Amino acid sequence: MNFEGLDPGLAEYAPAMHSTLDPVLDAHLNPSLLQNVELDPEGVALEALPVQESVHIMEGVYSELHSVVAEVGVPVSVSHFDLHEEMLWVGSHGGHATSFFGPALERYSSFQVNGNDDIRQIQSLENGILFLTKNNLKYMARGGLIIFDYLLDESEDMHSLLLTDSSTLLVGGLQSHILEIDLNTVQETQKYAVETPGVTVMRQTNRFFFCGHTSGKISLRDLRTFKVEHEFDAFSGSLSDFDVHGNLLAACGFSSRLTGLACDRFLKVYDLRMMRAITPLQVHVDPAFLRFIPTYTSRLAIISQSGQCQFCEPTGLANPADIFHVNPVGPLLMTFDVSASKQALAFGDSEGCVHLWTDSPEPSFNPYSRETEFALPCLVDSLPPLDWSQDLLPLSLIPVPLTTDTLLSDWPAANSAPAPRRAPPVDAEILRTMKKVGFIGYAPNPRTRLRNQIPYRLKESDSEFDTFSQVPESPIGREEEPHLHMVSKKYRKVTIKYSKLGLEDFDFKHYNKTLFAGLEPHIPNAYCNCMIQVLYFLEPVRCLIQNHLCQKEFCLACELGFLFHMLDLSRGDPCQGSNFLRAFRTIPEASALGLILADSDEASGKGNLARLIQRWNRFILTQLHQDMQELEVPQAYRSAGGSYGISSFCSSGDSVIGQLFSCEMENCSLCRCGSETVRASSTLLFTLSYPEGRNSDKTGKNYDFAQVLKRSICLEQNTQAWCDNCEKYQPTIQTRNIRHLPDILVINCEVNSSKEADFWRAQAEVAFKMAMKKHGGEVVKNKEFARADRTHRFLCADRKEVGSPEGALLCPSMEELKNVWLPFSLRMKMTKNKGLDVCNWTDGEEVQWGPARAEEEHGVYVYDLMATVVHILDSRTGGSLVAHIKVGETYHQRKEGVTHQQWYLFNDFLIEPIDKHEAVQFDMNWKVPAILYYVKRNLNSRYNLNIKNPIEASVLLAEASLARKQRKTHTTFIPLMLNEMPQVGDLVGLDAEFVTLNEEEAELRSDGTKSTIKPSQMSVARITCVRGQGPNEGIPFIDDYISTQEQVVDYLTQYSGIKPGDLDAKISSKHLTTLKSTYLKLRFLIDIGVKFVGHGLQKDFRVINLMVPKDQVLDTVYLFHMPRKRMISLRFLAWYFLDLKIQGETHDSIEDARTALQLYRKYLELSKNGTEPESFHKVLKGLYEKGRKMDWKVPEPEGQTSPKNAAVFSSVLAL
Repeated sequence: MNFEGLDPGLAEYAPAMHSTLDPVLDAHLNPSLLQNVELDPEGVALEALPVQESVHIMEGVYSELHSVVAEVGVPVSVSHFDLHEEMLWVGSHGGHATSFFGPALERYSSFQVNGNDDIRQIQSLENGILFLTKNNLKYMARGGLIIFDYLLDESEDMHSLLLTDSSTLLVGGLQSHILEIDLNTVQETQKYAVETPGVTVMRQTNRFFFCGHTSGKISLRDLRTFKVEHEFDAFSGSLSDFDVHGNLLAACGFSSRLTGLACDRFLKVYDLRMMRAITPLQVHVDPAFLRFIPTYTSRLAIISQSGQCQFCEPTGLANPADIFHVNPVGPLLMTFDVSASKQALAFGDSEGCVHLWTDSPEPSFNPYSRETEFALPCLVDSLPPLDWSQDLLPLSLIPVPLTTDTLLSDWPAANSAPAPRRAPPVDAEILRTMKKVGFIGYAPNPRTRLRNQIPYRLKESDSEFDTFSQVPESPIGREEEPHLHMVSKKYRKVTIKYSKLGLEDFDFKHYNKTLFAGLEPHIPNAYCNCMIQVLYFLEPVRCLIQNHLCQKEFCLACELGFLFHMLDLSRGDPCQGSNFLRAFRTIPEASALGLILADSDEASGKGNLARLIQRWNRFILTQLHQDMQELEVPQAYRSAGGSYGISSFCSSGDSVIGQLFSCEMENCSLCRCGSETVRASSTLLFTLSYPEGRNSDKTGKNYDFAQVLKRSICLEQNTQAWCDNCEKYQPTIQTRNIRHLPDILVINCEVNSSKEADFWRAQAEVAFKMAMKKHGGEVVKNKEFARADRTHRFLCADRKEVGSPEGALLCPSMEELKNVWLPFSLRMKMTKNKGLDVCNWTDGEEVQWGPARAEEEHGVYVYDLMATVVHILDSRTGGSLVAHIKVGETYHQRKEGVTHQQWYLFNDFLIEPIDKHEAVQFDMNWKVPAILYYVKRNLNSRYNLNIKNPIEASVLLAEASLARKQRKTHTTFIPLMLNEMPQVGDLVGLDAEFVTLNEEEAELRSDGTKSTIKPSQMSVARITCVRGQGPNEGIPFIDDYISTQEQVVDYLTQYSGIKPGDLDAKISSKHLTTLKSTYLKLRFLIDIGVKFVGHGLQKDFRVINLMVPKDQVLDTVYLFHMPRKRMISLRFLAWYFLDLKIQGETHDSIEDARTALQLYRKYLELSKNGTEPESFHKVLKGLYEKGRKMDWKVPEPEGQTSPKNAAVFSSVLAL
């Protein structure tokens, strides 16, 4: 996509845009198309064109008013009347667009839209014009400047577009899907599958989307879900055109004959009230285009390609007397359009002429058109002389010509430095007399300076770099000195800015324009977000984890599977791992390893994130391995104490995690007495061991990464160990030999000090010099290299290949070779004497054996780099962790429908495609490697990647409560029976109540407004689901109170109805369950396809940590809401529509869920099942008027009535 509104090439094109307004012959066309037109050196002789002169116009009768040439000899492909200005737009087969102003068809603008393809449809918007070509959507200003350029896939063949609202566009063509594009973010938001491919015409009414197919069918689709509601099989051959007006649909097309397709002279007319065809309309022309022209009656205009036009009523008979003839210059009419005012018709022919027919001498194209802006004449010569003696004269009055040369005022950066003005120190008298109230200080004004007077002093000490020109509104960075920020913007720590609406108005799409899901960072211990993404994009791990389900309450594998499921469902919206991190905090081993960070340490960045994430990596692999074993291995067989060492793990059985990550080894200990001990062990990852004496070697010795890795895997070290022969501790030589290599090679880099960082930096410099020599270049000195590198990047910046899979530059870049030591691929070979050969591998090298034989017979494996996790050193924010991940074809296929591989940067909720070289470039000043993931080639083919949903219907059946004091008399719900199991589309009323675990953190800005730094952490405390249909409608089948082991700060009793003790298993009288148990129930309901009805469900699902498809949510907040108006409370809606008084003292989730169901029934009743939006809009207007009068407060009841007193609750209360 091209988001640059101003194309630099327009500077050269602008002068020619006015000098060549006369049409010229396209260089790609046959000159014989001109026929009688003569071309002379001055231009084209327009008088030679046989264009009919304008005739006298009679009121009410369409006659030709003007004809004009758009582009000589180039057929007109599309015409469109501007919906905002008095303009007519014309597109040609050569990709050229021309606009004409007013009924006189004065040429307004003319520019090239596409150099290869014809323009297939034009749509006018308020700020510009949309042009659709074969695989390109371009938005341009009316003068020709590009606003955006959206490139579609090369395999697309688009033919039609439809503007559904001011910011949403549907694009269809010959493929089997229709794209929905958001014009604000310029990205694809939905891809709707089409059962009948080939959508060439699209229309819209207030009831349906209408799609005309090349097969002759017309499908009617729902406005919300885009599902097919009805289908008309209009023609046996193909569809030419159709139009919709009121309750009528008229279509023209071709029928199949023995000799081929023939134009059908019967128009098919359908009644949309009864959804059936009425009597076909026989016409006297060969219909190619048709439009309704509703003035006094619903007239139809039927146009043939030969120029015949006939008007008739769709339900009457066609009269041959109603035929008039358009006289095209070419043999065929190619396009036809009707203005919004119905006063003008436009025809375009195959020789590039446009004919305007009107029913009045002075027609208007639109009922209310705005004024058109015209180019102003150049005023340079008429400027008055300027007096240079005036000091306050603005120099901007002097016009400066546009130039691409370097200006004299453009100082090089090396010769200039910013000189910021430091704030003056606070007067000592103010500090002495200041009195503090809380954190605000008050002092009398000493009157030592005039009002608003600040001394301006520039000292040498003030000439330091200062890139921060404003005081941050967040405490982050307020106490630190301004400095030059070297960290690239996309690598900096991202934070969520909260407003009064919370997260609703935060634009996550600004940070993530892909369809992959990011993770929110505000949850405690969310530093591991990058590693969660790495595990998710390992396809065997993702499938294995999602197939796992066990009975343990806090199982990390289960919670990770639930989180992966959310990441699968998301279409670019961020997810949060709150339930996973909650389970993570309960694992004793995580706390013992120091993986649980306090909020203060996490916010200030006191912890060493690089060491932390490497310990977390070791911990999660071992924990997942043990969780998988426990499905088949009893608890007693776990390794004693739950050891998390890197050299051993539970060996009582193997798991798929073990098969993926485990490396079998032989550890040999050789005592100086000659005694040798050999024992077998396994490890899930390796830690890099760097060469000894690396700092004392100043010659820049070259170490391949493969050499260091081999030394780390086949480790040899001297250590004290017990010798059975000597019966005492003796110095021994310990060596490690590999028996079996893992499918996924995990490496902890252990760059924890300046020694390791210097080693990486030195090796990257040596590798850079060798690469420069290999490419025939010379290694220049530091300053020369910096200048040459900047120049090289400037020259190559515009040569990036559009649509390249990795976004690589076509020209070799020195920037790609800097700070690179890590190879993209490794080749490993197991030798016969239990040795291991490791070498860097490039795709250009040849393998000695074929791929299959090499792996099976010769033990040769090729590992490709899949992910790198790096530590970002940023003193302003305390640092952060990000991941570079190579996303595979299967993920792109599921999310975007394309099969390719691409590297992405994952920085919490910021996701951005990057060049592959960026994943292995480590500037040790701010970007330090922490974890590397290498995978075997063709890894996915070795494992079963099918996902079978492990959640069964039995989770909805009756279960025991955790509460010891619960009695049957306190039961508030009736569990589902087997014959009541929900089906697809069933309604379920849902409501949830919450408690607060951590209070909100906020600060006061200097203007007195509040800024939320960290929102309050909520936890679900009660979940209620109510039957939405059947004989027991309104009776709850789930009413679970969620037990929590974490400290509750506020029970929010007034709003939740939860009291202290309700969540304690020892004293609670409620039906108490675990969060996992209730979560499985809701997951089953979502997977089965039920529709949830509730009030404010978006927040409920967010806190519960569920991702629910939008078509399964019926939220009464939005059903009873008008755009740009306030949201209405459930209490007020219940009082206004149902005459119910609810939520008197506290909230009750059963009451709220039932009320939401009743409101939804009321909505269906008022809107006639959504078929009469206009009448329902009047109801909403009355609701808002009443709310404003009542100040949105429900009057105090004389006698409290509530849904609890309804008869349907009698069976529940009798339990």
